[in-house]
Amino acid sequence: IDYFKMYNDHYGHQAGDNALFTVAEAFRTSVSRKSDLAARYGGEEFALVLPDTNLAGAQLAAERLQQKIKRAAIPHQYSEVDSVITISIGIATLIPSAENDPAFLIRNSDIALYKAKDEGRNRVVCYDPSMR
Repeated sequence: IDYFKMYNDHYGHQAGDNALFTVAEAFRTSVSRKSDLAARYGGEEFALVLPDTNLAGAQLAAERLQQKIKRAAIPHQYSEVDSVITISIGIATLIPSAENDPAFLIRNSDIALYKAKDEGRNRVVCYDPSMR
C-alpha cells in the first residue's frame, strides 16, 4: 500500500487496520481458482500467487486489483500519489525447476516492486533480468 505509514500516522491505527482489511478483501476476492493464493505478506504488503499464469495474465490480474482498490475509494489525503489509497505492484514469474526456489520468485517480485515505487508508485512493474 503506497504511503501506508503516512496513512497510519494521520488517520490512526484503527483506521489503518480498517484500510488493511479492505485491501485484504480486495486481494481475497481477486482470486478465483482453487490454486490461487492471496496472502498478507507483511505490514502493508500483500501477495498473489497465481500458478499456471503467464506474465500477461499476471499483469492483467494486477491491473484489475489496482482498479478494485481505487474503486474502494479509501480516503488518503496525505498520499503523495492520489487522494485515495493506491498500491504499487511488482510482478515476477518463473517456470519451476530444480535451479530455482520460492525465494528466487520473491526476490524478483521485490525488485519489481521497488522499481514501481521508484517510478512514482501506483503502478505495475514486471520483473526483467536487467533490473538486478
